Amino acid sequence: MDLSVIIVNYNVRHFLEQCLLSVKTAAENIGCEVIVVDNNSADGSCSMIKKNFPEVTLIRNNDNRGFAAACNQGMVISAGKYVLLLNPDTLVEEDTFIRCIEFMNEHPDAGALGVRMIDGHGRLLPESKRALPTPVTAFFKMTGISKLFPRSHFFNRYYMGHIDSFQTAQSDILSGAFMFIRKEALVKTGLMDETFFMYGEDIDLSYRLIKEGFKNYYFPDVKIIHYKGESTRKGDINYIVHFYNAMLIFIKKHFGRKKNLTLYLLLYIAVLFWGFVAVMKNLYRKYFLPIADILTITAGFIIIIPLWENFKFGRDYNYPRIFWLIIPAYSLIVVLSVFFTGGYRSPSRILNVIKGLFTGIIVNIVIYSMLPLELRFSRAVVLFGGLFALISIPALRLLFSFAGMRQIRNPFTRPEKVLIVCNETEYQDLVQLVLKTGNPVDFLGRISIQDEDLGKEVLGSLDQIMEIIRINRPDEIVFSAREIPASQIIDLMSMLSGKGIRTRIAPYGEKLLIGSNSVLLHDDLREIDSSQLKVS
Repeated sequence: MDLSVIIVNYNVRHFLEQCLLSVKTAAENIGCEVIVVDNNSADGSCSMIKKNFPEVTLIRNNDNRGFAAACNQGMVISAGKYVLLLNPDTLVEEDTFIRCIEFMNEHPDAGALGVRMIDGHGRLLPESKRALPTPVTAFFKMTGISKLFPRSHFFNRYYMGHIDSFQTAQSDILSGAFMFIRKEALVKTGLMDETFFMYGEDIDLSYRLIKEGFKNYYFPDVKIIHYKGESTRKGDINYIVHFYNAMLIFIKKHFGRKKNLTLYLLLYIAVLFWGFVAVMKNLYRKYFLPIADILTITAGFIIIIPLWENFKFGRDYNYPRIFWLIIPAYSLIVVLSVFFTGGYRSPSRILNVIKGLFTGIIVNIVIYSMLPLELRFSRAVVLFGGLFALISIPALRLLFSFAGMRQIRNPFTRPEKVLIVCNETEYQDLVQLVLKTGNPVDFLGRISIQDEDLGKEVLGSLDQIMEIIRINRPDEIVFSAREIPASQIIDLMSMLSGKGIRTRIAPYGEKLLIGSNSVLLHDDLREIDSSQLKVS
């Protein structure tokens, strides 16, 4: 047996399915077994594997045992000369396994290798190559100093910024998202340390390989797509806790806390600081809009009530104080109405906000009419306060959207220009699927896969894609995986990196689109966040 591929899965069925399809193709000409360890998924992952991939060895856990423990379950029963730890949110090229095996055979000193990983936008993931996180290196990483000096050997040693991303080189630390390990080396080092529940276990294993006399390599000639939801997770408090705690465990285990007490304390401070930042970001994302709406509605009543008192009754009249206690209830009813009409879903649609405001105004008027006479102070104030909210809140939403707030969809933005790379029979299906996203879309046309395909919507063939992009300037490109090899899609996505073009893949035989950090399903149009994925 040449290779054992071990994949740990947790509630990412559609990512896993496409990963297994690419693995199946890459394993065609070698002796290979695939082992999936499922950490108690509740999304039908196991049923999908049994139905579509009966050749896969499936281990089902009754709880989430964590990444390290699940990997160990797979490695214990693996029979390959080499073991590949692979994330479910990846796509590999057709010759990935063969080229990795050849490299390992040519480098008998290699304990493990990692490859060039790109995200769903074609951008290099910096964790493709990393140095040993000594206390100093970890401190520069955690405090953000490394970002100020991305090419520095000293300040950004964590991501080995001084090493060109296309250069084969020794890399102290490899990512558990794709870690190609010599089984002989694994026997000497032992399995993963299960003290690390999530994050850090790949760093620990990489370092133990080096301590046993092996070398770890970064091999950029092989590329994979790794759909990593970097921005989503790094703003989450769970990410902060697990990631930084893993770094502290590693430093304590291999460098000793007493010998590095000062740096250890600084790392704790970094954990607390970035944890606080993460909490603030989460609160901002979740509650900024409703709080802003409550303040806007309240401000409206503060302006309207004195004006109406003066207009209706004269300067010396004031409503009873209890009226000011009722006003917050009216504000809350309006905000709840906006919530139930989807006005706070991200990205927020202004039309849904307007529907919610209308609903809230009507509900407030109905409730007002049902109150006892002694609490019905002014129907006009309730109505004018609602109208103020109806005008001011959508206006503020527009201002926020123009200011670049991602939580709000600007209704005046131009339609997104979309190119589709597929054959003639798939084109209309993919057009309808893209339209289901609800975003305004301008379809530029189709890029044909075969030169003889000259349908009326065809702009050119696949070998002309860069020229077509230069002329048409698309915002998004959808690739059909039906006839385009994964290696070609990965190459094209790498070429598009940095051009500001979003890319998505339509897998063969599935009515869905896979993009960076999400899966768009045709049937119910759910955006499935990949934040639950284990990413090393």
